[in-house]
Amino acid sequence: MTISDLKQTAPDSVKSKINWARMEEADNFAKTVKLFRQGKYDEASFRRFRLQHGAYGTRMTGDYAMVRIKLPAGEIYPDQIEKISQLSEQYSIGSAHFSTRENIQLHWVILEDVSEIFRGLAEVGLTSREACGNSVRNVMCSPLSGVCPDEEFDSTPYALATARFFLRNPMAQNLPRKFKFNFTCCEKHGMVRMVDVGLIPQIREMDGSTQRGFKIFLGGGLGNKSFVGHQLEEFTPEEDLLYTSIAVMRIFDRLGDRKNLARNRMRYLVNDMGWEKFQNLVLKERAIVRATQSVITRLNVDHSPNEIKRPVRISDESGSDIIPDGYARWLKTNTVKQTQLDYRSVFLTLEAGDITASQLHALADIIRNFSSEGKGRSGFEQNIVLRYVHEDDLPRLYSKLLEVGLAKSGALTMTAPIGCSGTTSCNLALTNSHRLAKEIQRKFLELKLDEDVDLTDSSIKISGCPNSCGQHGIATIGFFGGGARVGKDMYANYQMLLGGRSDGDTMLGQICLRVPAKRVIPVILKIIETFKQNKKSNDTLKSWIHRIVNGNEDSTIKSIVDIKKILEPIIVPPTIDDDPDFYLDYGSDTSYHTKTGKGECAA
Repeated sequence: MTISDLKQTAPDSVKSKINWARMEEADNFAKTVKLFRQGKYDEASFRRFRLQHGAYGTRMTGDYAMVRIKLPAGEIYPDQIEKISQLSEQYSIGSAHFSTRENIQLHWVILEDVSEIFRGLAEVGLTSREACGNSVRNVMCSPLSGVCPDEEFDSTPYALATARFFLRNPMAQNLPRKFKFNFTCCEKHGMVRMVDVGLIPQIREMDGSTQRGFKIFLGGGLGNKSFVGHQLEEFTPEEDLLYTSIAVMRIFDRLGDRKNLARNRMRYLVNDMGWEKFQNLVLKERAIVRATQSVITRLNVDHSPNEIKRPVRISDESGSDIIPDGYARWLKTNTVKQTQLDYRSVFLTLEAGDITASQLHALADIIRNFSSEGKGRSGFEQNIVLRYVHEDDLPRLYSKLLEVGLAKSGALTMTAPIGCSGTTSCNLALTNSHRLAKEIQRKFLELKLDEDVDLTDSSIKISGCPNSCGQHGIATIGFFGGGARVGKDMYANYQMLLGGRSDGDTMLGQICLRVPAKRVIPVILKIIETFKQNKKSNDTLKSWIHRIVNGNEDSTIKSIVDIKKILEPIIVPPTIDDDPDFYLDYGSDTSYHTKTGKGECAA
């Protein structure tokens, strides 16, 4: 019997217990678009309205929008995936994009069709409300929460409860700027020090009993200027979670800079005020919130366990399955063992977060047939995770993924770079970071770098401008886009940073040098070659670069300056006559320019 002979019974779909949508918002959006087109709604007011409902502007045009679909805690169900597949084919470009903040984006949607997407999403309980604008954005949670061997308890129910509390909440509708929560499972996952409020679950022993709570970090964030968050206190009991969240938001609402759009994220307030003063304000404000809030103001945390039920499969005849080539490589680089015996979480590698409508449709059935919890979880790395896959089912799953082009290896290695949308759709982008990430991934998989254990824990993250949507500041090797010129001829260029990380030793990368777009791949390969020549026996690329940026390396490469000297010969630009392709950005056949539009991150 071969894999193709295998018949699988499609179990009934698990469906979300939470309906995030309101159908009337679709009707209201359609009416407002009509008024805007008739000139009865001014542009600034319409932009704020549009962003509040999750429709973002598209590069150099007012006739199209990007719809950002929120997946609170990253959860997505098969019927929702099928609906997004359908909407993508009907109203978008036949593909969808998984972001680094557990959203799914549909690009190049005609403005008048946005309300139709809202209606479709509402049918399956999804919303894009407050996915953009100055509000509480999608509440994130590590895709390994609930299955991570290092976690103390599952923070997913708390992330979902937080998302429910603040969605459409009046206190979160007109903040100075966007506001982000990240829940996680342990120190290694979740970027908790790089958001406004980051939370790690903790259990404290008190008087012979255990108490749930969180380690909370405040005031972190990535952007044109990035900051690492500060820990509020040693332990925050779970009953203080909501009070703390409200207190922080009140202070930001009251004291955040509403005039200077470049400095109105909470991290600037914390930095300007100083951590100790901000910390004291939060603790005092929390006492006031605790004393004055109504007893009905609480987080409704659903602790009912998810049903874990392995899907049933029936074979035509007995015999052994044929395991396709590439399975061992995929198993090593795309799966992690769960704390639950005999189960693994499977990370699906996407190219810079992109997935076609037909792949989405197939993915819905794959989740039904292989995930024992019956749903997917989007991740922090522009990917999607299938959890509770029984180890006996992994070869069959790999075969199904192969059939639909979702079986690329390297999901958990540096061969799966992050790349923001860049000039493919963003008004602020200066380079096509999206396409560069894909080029790196294809080349590095061709070189089989995903099989190199020295590179496994490293990361490559690329932004099309300094604003950090590609998270370049916390990458082992990070890039953000800009432009450069030789005489009158311009070319796409990237500032490269080294040594960033977002684990328990969170730190921001240090600037190394500017790298032309068409030299990024040779530069990364040269860094890897230099590492191999200078590494100690137990080094990884990440640990080696970490030592260098902290001044602790004792090989011939002692500083970033030494790395820079090695790389400088590679980045010398040729003349346009010698190499015309050098002056074209990836994905473009026209001369490079740095024209940008009005950004809407702070509108």
